Amino acid sequence: MTTADFFFDSYALIEIIKGNERYARYMRSGMIFTKLNLFETYYAFLRENLPTVAENVLIKYYPFNVDFEQSDIQAAAQLKLLYRKRKLSMADCIGYVLAQRAGMKFLTGDRDFADLPGVEFVKAGA
Repeated sequence: MTTADFFFDSYALIEIIKGNERYARYMRSGMIFTKLNLFETYYAFLRENLPTVAENVLIKYYPFNVDFEQSDIQAAAQLKLLYRKRKLSMADCIGYVLAQRAGMKFLTGDRDFADLPGVEFVKAGA
């Protein structure tokens, strides 16, 4: 895995791209995420009818994606099962596990992760 400061979930990546001031301090951080996060981010901008932004996301951020292992899939599924009453996405569970394995913070604005160890929670709105 590459050297990075944070694993950015899709939520964090979208807020960075939108220029959210609460995420400004992370803009220069070393970042990683998976192709699953890129898919979610690309889709979010397509859904907002911003196809040019979506295409630019792929071009600019694709080099920062990392792959995951079979053991990451297993650990992520166990995490999702453990917290099954929360609405944890598969992509975020995999990202959280990757962040834990790499010893980095999982950057998110998703309240369902806010109280987990190793999470840097940043609320998007006021």
